[in-house]
Amino acid sequence: MDEITRIASALRLKKSQVTATVALLDEGNTVPFIARYRKEVTGGLDDEQVQLLAARLKHERALAERRQTVLNALAEQEVLTPQLQSQVDSAETLTDLEEIYAPFKRRRQTRADVAREAGLQPFADLILEQPVTDATAAELSFDYLNPQAPTAAHVFSGARDIVAQMIADNTLTRQSLRRHAMQSGVLTCTRREGSDDPKAVYKLYYDFEQPVSSIRPHQTLAINRGENEGILSVSVSISEHDWLLALRIAARPNRLSPLVDELRKATEDARKRLLQPAIERAVRRELTDSAENHAIAIFAQNLQGLLSQPPLIGHVVLGIDPGFRTGCKVAVVDPTGKLLDTATIYPHQPQKNRDDALKRLALLVRRHDVTVIAIGNGTASRETEQLVAELTRTFDTLHYLTVNEAGASVYSASDLARSELPELDVTLRGAVSIARRVLDPLAELVKIDPQSIGVGLYQHDVNQMRLSEALADVVTLVVNRVGVDVNTASPALLQYVAGIGPSLSQKIVAYRDEEGPFANRSRLHKVSGLGPKTFEQAAGFLRIRDGDNPLDASAIHPESYKTAQALLEMAAIDLVGMDSAEKQARIDTLLQKTSLKQLSAELETGEPTLTDICEQLVRPGRDPREDLPTPLLRDDVVDIEQLSAGLQVQGTVRNIVDFGVFIDIGVKRDGLLHRSQIPRKVTLNVGDIIDVVIKSVDTQRNRISLAWPKNK
Repeated sequence: MDEITRIASALRLKKSQVTATVALLDEGNTVPFIARYRKEVTGGLDDEQVQLLAARLKHERALAERRQTVLNALAEQEVLTPQLQSQVDSAETLTDLEEIYAPFKRRRQTRADVAREAGLQPFADLILEQPVTDATAAELSFDYLNPQAPTAAHVFSGARDIVAQMIADNTLTRQSLRRHAMQSGVLTCTRREGSDDPKAVYKLYYDFEQPVSSIRPHQTLAINRGENEGILSVSVSISEHDWLLALRIAARPNRLSPLVDELRKATEDARKRLLQPAIERAVRRELTDSAENHAIAIFAQNLQGLLSQPPLIGHVVLGIDPGFRTGCKVAVVDPTGKLLDTATIYPHQPQKNRDDALKRLALLVRRHDVTVIAIGNGTASRETEQLVAELTRTFDTLHYLTVNEAGASVYSASDLARSELPELDVTLRGAVSIARRVLDPLAELVKIDPQSIGVGLYQHDVNQMRLSEALADVVTLVVNRVGVDVNTASPALLQYVAGIGPSLSQKIVAYRDEEGPFANRSRLHKVSGLGPKTFEQAAGFLRIRDGDNPLDASAIHPESYKTAQALLEMAAIDLVGMDSAEKQARIDTLLQKTSLKQLSAELETGEPTLTDICEQLVRPGRDPREDLPTPLLRDDVVDIEQLSAGLQVQGTVRNIVDFGVFIDIGVKRDGLLHRSQIPRKVTLNVGDIIDVVIKSVDTQRNRISLAWPKNK
């Protein structure tokens, strides 16, 4: 089966779609460009489908490269048989491939190697053959006595080592055991004697036993962490029946043979010394790989939801980075994110200057016409929220919300923060970041390493390279879906535009600073290092507002300007002078007279591209985030003591994990909506605003359990 067929089968796509998309990827086209501007070629694959296909292609080619390396090594050792070649060619995963290759890997000298050097391989073969003869086992061993194996005991011991190795190296035996272990094996955890777990973090796993097949990803990662910290001991067991079935593939004892006891001893040795540890490692590795893939996928999904949250347009925002001893850092930014003012207040212990803090906040609100206050959700967040709630009671138009401040300190100390806010102390930059996250979450959060944004679970326990790649892919997809204003974007945002990257983003900003704003997309050609291929990939995602050409503010690619202009003339549309409703009416009138198919043929463009052009002419540069509900603003604080079972409240999805969803309902601790409470057909994303019902409240442990409303 070739790579195209395997990818098409795995992703349930047509082979023609895969073939065309692979060709585009091989030509150096980016995922966003292919998904947006080559729909006719791919059969309409969206950006996530193209991204999955690209990832699968990378996997297939890595597998093919490793397969060839294995074949070359086997050929070099002169052990490559047609049967072995067939096994290697049919291996569908790296795990299967490595199991086939394992017996032939060059390794440190084993007990079996020493026995072979002593000339005992023929006797080992005889043990496996299980001959039926009148001779005793001792008599059969006499022919193999030599200076390196001077006694029958030496011969038996060495030959058993060889047999044990041969059994353990049998590919079919290992595959059978791994399959049985994954399907019906049992994983057991116990607490290591004398281990230190003062907070009982791993109490659930002190005496834990569960079928391997039902271990959930978060359990795997928790068990791995507990084992790495020296608190847990972990083992995997396989039933006796499964052991017997697998071992009989490589060795079949014959009770009539004088060597039957030697084979049984060798088999037991293979089982305990070689196979049990190997299978246990394989099972743990497979569980870990699966758990990491799941955790990375959840993290990526949560990050996508967070980055896709709609901006709060037109607000002056006051951001507060809460703190106790060092005070609360305050920053005010205008609707474009420009810094207007800063302050430090000390309303909490040990200073407790609450009245002064309220006066200073009120002064800033009045001076700059602040409409929204953003509070970081870290230390002293709850106490600061109570302060702000009191402040909002004196201003009719003032509201507040809490903001996930994860990564704000990372940004504050970064080179980018120093270049953007050189006059500010590092402690105040965090407050600026918190305020800007409300205005445009995407533009601000791209300045932070995605791994520092706390929307995952066990993110430090997974493969960091794979996590980084997955999160970078998410940021790239979201940035290109939204589009970027090339005249205002930071290098951190520009680097995620298709085809650009970190180095070129710096050059674009440097050119903009030196030459002034870009008047049109064509001026991008003047940026050093931005060649024709890069322009092709990036141009459609870069917006130029109020430039020479109104089409530059849209997602229409320059290669389609001729088509767009012809469509404007045919529909008699004034792109700048008409509102969206009028433009839509004229497009509808045109399509009533001439079908999309006919129009597509007349304009010599594909129907998907023509559809996209029509949408962009009606709403140029439409931000897809505008269709989502705006963040939930509050004007008073809720205390956990005020909550009671049965009360219906509104909240914002903050984090999604294996076992449920954490919802911010306006109290210090997020409530947990367990996955068992979520209807099967409901899909939630970070940032969603939903109604939930208080199921129970544990004030002692500060825990809130939520339920799905019955009437929804």
